[in-house]
Amino acid sequence: MHIVLVEPEIPANTGNIVRTCAATSSVLHLVRPLGFSTEDKYLKRAGLDYWYLVEIYYHDSFEALKEKYPLGTFYYVSTKAARHYCDVEYGPGDFLVFGKETRGLPESLLQANSGNCVRIPMVSDARSLNLANSVAIVLYEALRQQAFAGLETAGRVNPQLQGTCTKP
Repeated sequence: MHIVLVEPEIPANTGNIVRTCAATSSVLHLVRPLGFSTEDKYLKRAGLDYWYLVEIYYHDSFEALKEKYPLGTFYYVSTKAARHYCDVEYGPGDFLVFGKETRGLPESLLQANSGNCVRIPMVSDARSLNLANSVAIVLYEALRQQAFAGLETAGRVNPQLQGTCTKP
């Protein structure tokens, strides 16, 4: 899967998304301008030591990204969309596009791609969810639909701890 952040503003959110991309082997695309330096200590801290596990691309504009992947299927996540994120059949190479924390995706982009806009349901008084949480919600639905291909789906208990996780 491909995660696209269009002009992200908060370094800790992007760092958390780096960690999610690392854990899911998803590709991260950052569309400039960024609201922070990639050397930001909060960005680095939130991503922990997962940076080496992530394939990251930087694009000067969303149009440049689309030109690089002309056959890609793009889904635009927005509170303004009518269709729920779980009502879509995602493919393994699809692009999940998220906007900046303060304003979301541009209205013109949503209008031009209205058939591929999705939302996460929430109460009407809530403005939006945290960007990193939104990425995780939609990404894991897409991965679930693909039977979590390539991901470890069963945990292992350390033999030394076996039997220590019982009810009191």
